[in-house]
Amino acid sequence: MLKKMAVILLASGLFFIGYASLQLKSAQQSEKVALAQAKEELEQQKMKSFQPESSHTELSFQNGQTIGILQIPIIQKELPIVEGTDDDALKQGVGHYTGTVYPGQKDQILLSGHRDTVFTGLDKLQNGDTIIMEMQHGTFTYAVVDTEIVDANDTTVIRSTAPEEMLTLSTCYPFRYIGNAPQRYIVYAIPK
Repeated sequence: MLKKMAVILLASGLFFIGYASLQLKSAQQSEKVALAQAKEELEQQKMKSFQPESSHTELSFQNGQTIGILQIPIIQKELPIVEGTDDDALKQGVGHYTGTVYPGQKDQILLSGHRDTVFTGLDKLQNGDTIIMEMQHGTFTYAVVDTEIVDANDTTVIRSTAPEEMLTLSTCYPFRYIGNAPQRYIVYAIPK
């Protein structure tokens, strides 16, 4: 009886490990596809000699659409930016919080991502580190100026910073927590 119980527990454990591995592989594949799509779209825009626009009404994207590339050199990340922060968008890459602006529009830009996929290593960022957003209307470079940990329900991090531009990155915290994390890790960066 004890032997059967051990076999059942072992099989269950292997099943859950396999399932988690498949989910991680699926997320990584979705991220690769979205990154390739972002690179292709940005290259097409460069070939069209797209002129920079700063009006929010000029830059309009559909939820789930790949809109750019986020680069975080210090942790060797090159990630697709996807419009929206729902589960489907976050499976593809870093989500742009609809309702915040885009680079160059002199207000808050909020990007969210999962701590165990796209934003792994985000806690290694220090003040002065560079973050780059490449979009169809240009390449924008930011410097980290602060980090903080807030409650998961704290929406005060979503706020207008006009007329100053502020890039805000948000992910779940603690980083090695299993399940729905009770806090959020926030990174603030300003244009260089």
